[in-house]
Amino acid sequence: MAHHLANRIPAHLLMWQRVREYAVPPSMIETATARRAVGDWAGACAAARVDPDLDLRAVRDRHGTDLVTRLRADLRRLAPDLLRWHMPRIAPDGRLRPGLTISLARYRSSGATPLHLVVRTPPAWADAGQRMSLTLWEESGTGAPKHHPHPHPDRRFRLDLHRHLWDSGRCGELRWRCGTAGAPFPARLAEPYLPDLPDRSAVHGCSWATARWAAEAELLLGAEGRPRGAFTVRLGARSRAVLELVAPDEAHAPTVRPLREALPPQEVAVLPVLPEAAARVLPDLELLRAGLVAPDRLHPLVATALAVAGSAAAVGSARRPDDPHRVECRGDIHRIALRDGVLAAIDHDPAQLRREELLVALGGPALPCLRAIDAVHREPEALPAVRERLGHGDVVGALDVVEKLLGPGAVLRDGPLREELESAAARRIDHGLFRSGLVAVHPAAGASGGGNASGPGRAEPGHRPRPDRRMPAAMRRKRSSRARPRTGLF
Repeated sequence: MAHHLANRIPAHLLMWQRVREYAVPPSMIETATARRAVGDWAGACAAARVDPDLDLRAVRDRHGTDLVTRLRADLRRLAPDLLRWHMPRIAPDGRLRPGLTISLARYRSSGATPLHLVVRTPPAWADAGQRMSLTLWEESGTGAPKHHPHPHPDRRFRLDLHRHLWDSGRCGELRWRCGTAGAPFPARLAEPYLPDLPDRSAVHGCSWATARWAAEAELLLGAEGRPRGAFTVRLGARSRAVLELVAPDEAHAPTVRPLREALPPQEVAVLPVLPEAAARVLPDLELLRAGLVAPDRLHPLVATALAVAGSAAAVGSARRPDDPHRVECRGDIHRIALRDGVLAAIDHDPAQLRREELLVALGGPALPCLRAIDAVHREPEALPAVRERLGHGDVVGALDVVEKLLGPGAVLRDGPLREELESAAARRIDHGLFRSGLVAVHPAAGASGGGNASGPGRAEPGHRPRPDRRMPAAMRRKRSSRARPRTGLF
């Protein structure tokens, strides 16, 4: 581990460490890769928990064969497991950023309206399973789902300029797009320099890839049809850096610098935004530099692109499924292991165990072996790992951990473990309702008295919406005035 991280590991690196361990399990990568290798892009999406909302026949009838050919080629090169690996996430759990629409590719059709291949994430209240959906979006906005909170592609999170983050045929570009193509890896990354930004305190301590801003801005402005010009970088919730891409002449590399004259907020809002994937350092590079992830734990396409030699799996003292637990019981050391698909005390006679269980049912004290088995059923040591897997949607991995711990024939008892599994199953119903469009907003959104949201919860009689900027000025003055009621006129 690096010396400057030995005493204090940044919180965002700890988050990404958990994401790399649980969010994209090796079984998902293996299955998705095998299906993509035979051209089954729909099967690869199913393995990566991506729901394709695409009808290629309808797209061909409306937009022509040429566009469908390009779309089908991109779908066959799509690595949904690699896309999930690089998707934006939120702290502190590292789950997918909810309610997001990300553009993956842009197509110019015979019509005047371009098409986008987009991936969408559900809102936070319906994110059970951490599933994503893949569909087409027209810039005219027709056909956008009404139940999605943000159906339009986000300017800050866009991957159409970063195909190496989802295209299996171009993932080799990751090395030079990260700025590590000129040196063997792993090498100590140079500390990113910060230009003379307006607010240096807003970017202090963050992992900004400022050395790549000029090259990435050139790609961004080129896609917008501007060879040079101004662009913005989002530094925080209320902080933006307005920079300008300049070059002394054609023989010099472009550079960025802050604008000499401040622009009005209305003009700043319409400037191109540097995507988050270009503004920040790749999390895998930071994890490798800090020693928080082994090279063999990276995605195979990422490890190959970064030219990282995978090390052999560490042979430690990890407990195997058939290893017995040892418990001190009545002066002796007894074993607890899996027998006939359940966790049992193998050093006790079955008749004795039945008598002890009857004694416990009548209110008597339990054997230490039986107390240990009950504790493993209710709140095992592996409960945090089960919670992490359920939070990232890996239900199969969570159940596999439970089966290796308790056995496939175990009956769950009341406790935190059972509550976590039941909660995960109940939340999947909310996701199904969202996918079907039956519930467009959170079911409890109408329970509160305030807010301006429009929905089923705001249709009750007597509801008075709060004043906002869309309310006429005369009505706003009338609503905000505090006139005394006319009770003394009669």
